[in-house]
Amino acid sequence: MGFEADETRKPEGRPLRRGWTTGACATAATKAALTALFSGSFPDPVEIRLPKGEMPAFALNRQKLAGGSAMAAIVKDAGDDPDVTHLAEIVSTVSFAPPGTGLVFRAGPGVGMVTRAGLPIPPGEPAINPVPRQMMREVVEALCAVHGRAADVVVEMGVTDGEALAQRTWNPRLGIVGGLSILGTTGIVHPFSCSAWIHSIHRGVDVARAAGLAHVVGATGSASEDLARRLYPTLPEIGFLDMGDFAGGLLKYLRAHPVERLTIAGGFAKLTKLAQGAMDLHSGRSQVDFGFLADVVEALDPPAAGQLRSGILAANTAKEVVELTRTEGIDLAGAIALSAQEACLKMLKDTGVAVEILVADRGGQLLARA
Repeated sequence: MGFEADETRKPEGRPLRRGWTTGACATAATKAALTALFSGSFPDPVEIRLPKGEMPAFALNRQKLAGGSAMAAIVKDAGDDPDVTHLAEIVSTVSFAPPGTGLVFRAGPGVGMVTRAGLPIPPGEPAINPVPRQMMREVVEALCAVHGRAADVVVEMGVTDGEALAQRTWNPRLGIVGGLSILGTTGIVHPFSCSAWIHSIHRGVDVARAAGLAHVVGATGSASEDLARRLYPTLPEIGFLDMGDFAGGLLKYLRAHPVERLTIAGGFAKLTKLAQGAMDLHSGRSQVDFGFLADVVEALDPPAAGQLRSGILAANTAKEVVELTRTEGIDLAGAIALSAQEACLKMLKDTGVAVEILVADRGGQLLARA
């Protein structure tokens, strides 16, 4: 939701540099502000622990302690990722809340509010996604525990000029009003580069084949990869390929360099695009066709399709369609898994590669398997 390609930022002749998500910056700013609220001074740089254990440090851009609240701001470095939020200032303002309130997130200037169903955060909440919320919660609870105080804290997240920046993202269309979202699942931004990423996929296939692996997994993201790892705990690390959005890059390479078995794991929306025939699953280059989903539902349950069609076509997200059809007992995810499998087999032609599809929900739980 914060991606906008800027080809002028592609580096030449050097490895791509990683960056940090808005969620990581928000967590660091929150830690610095709450530390100052307790101690009177801001740690600078401020160190945080990311979900997979990495410990980056962030320099503060601004800070202010006054009137019972503390503010810390960090400029996001997206590395070589061509993202609209590169160099955006992420601002956290922290204050103590009344006893028993718990941790409260608020949207400050430049952070949007969710107004439509189907997103990871329900309507009426600030557009701060689940993993950044959890990262900030852990920081708040840990600091409060050290100081012998209950975690009754208000965290107001802002992004300087975020409302203007959001107009260059999908947020307005998704019903996120007033600014950007605070995003991220690992805290790390892996730079977007088609050629570099696809090259890495190819080399991953080469390594797996050289090691004699008969089975590889291509996952669109960390949640779906975690699902595959739970299902295949004995598959070596080199069997898991960071496919990202480049399903076509993986499938075309496997057509020339086959293995016995391929598992593709992804969320419902991305696998819907694969089922439609898209081989680049990035939101900037392919979109879920809600008419296609309505047609799939009609093939599954003609009597129910008539009353559901208008709701499907008016849906805001693919997740919303899944929930709508699930209430009618329709296994839409299963049908999408089969269609995605067919699309993969068509791309692989007569290689003999067996294809499995795993559809994961946003929590990394299995929705469907083909």
